Amino acid sequence: MNTDAIDDLISKLQRGEIAAETVVERIREYSQPKTATTDEARIDVDRRKRCGYPEVVFCQGKTSSAVVEIFETLSRHGEDCFATRASTEQAEAVLARFPNARHNPVAKTLRLARPAKSPTVGQVAVVTAGTGDRPVAEEAVETLRWIGCEVDLVIDVGVAGPHRLQEQMHRLQVADAIVVIAGMEGALPSVVGGYVRCPVIAVPTSVGYGASFGGVAALLGMLNSCAANVTVVNIDAGFKGGYVAGLIARGARRSQ
Repeated sequence: MNTDAIDDLISKLQRGEIAAETVVERIREYSQPKTATTDEARIDVDRRKRCGYPEVVFCQGKTSSAVVEIFETLSRHGEDCFATRASTEQAEAVLARFPNARHNPVAKTLRLARPAKSPTVGQVAVVTAGTGDRPVAEEAVETLRWIGCEVDLVIDVGVAGPHRLQEQMHRLQVADAIVVIAGMEGALPSVVGGYVRCPVIAVPTSVGYGASFGGVAALLGMLNSCAANVTVVNIDAGFKGGYVAGLIARGARRSQ
């Protein structure tokens, strides 16, 4: 807690706007340790105050017990829990401890929300070029649901059949931000960008034949997009695409 915040609390106390007990509680809350430690991790339990959302668990390389302990720690501090790249074994361990958690096996995500959830803010469309891009899209969708955005998933509208995109355009033109997920040559984000007025977050995927180089061809194509409203995240980074789009969408609605 900085000096301005303390001065503000003292001023409110002097004016009789808050009780002394409230001042003590606020100072105690901000003076608590910002890192919680388990046997296998050091958890940033202050991230929501700084950045708006709690720490996200990247499950790859972690033991199942470590993931469970992190969920327990975040929950104990009153935080929503979200995990990406969760294996079946990790998901089963978390669900055994938290039966109310939501596991999306396609996205490989786990999501555990507090009982009292604020209403959704912002509208994001998640668009896939092909059905092979669905796992990355599902990761973006689950991320947006965790953030608290309305999500509309539009699947299989790639450039090989351009009429399919036209048929769904009414769903894209109402979005505050769009996540476009494509492999192969990665052309779809540029096409979408030419039709809409909102930011487009392009996510290249590793879907494609040999010369796609595991998504590098799509990545380079997206980075060279001539559509001015297109920006790009890393290969298969559905979480990052969804997170950035969610921040944009929520900020756009709050500024209206």
